Amino acid sequence: MTPEDKEILKQVTLLGIYKKEPDESLNDVRVSLVDTGMYTMKEAKQIFKELKDEGYLIDGTLTLKGLSAAKEAEMMFKQ
Repeated sequence: MTPEDKEILKQVTLLGIYKKEPDESLNDVRVSLVDTGMYTMKEAKQIFKELKDEGYLIDGTLTLKGLSAAKEAEMMFKQ
């Protein structure tokens, strides 16, 4: 996986978390994204861990930094 691919996966993952339903857990989002074939469960766990380590997620919730990045991703994918 190239660094560019990883950044796109992070953006898609943040967007998936941002758009999740209130009754969905982070694991539900992870499974949904894996089911799309974007990445394997192992890669998904790595992306989620990196998002936590980089301050985008705290206790299963997007931080202000995470919300901002998710909204940027949403705008980028709408173009």
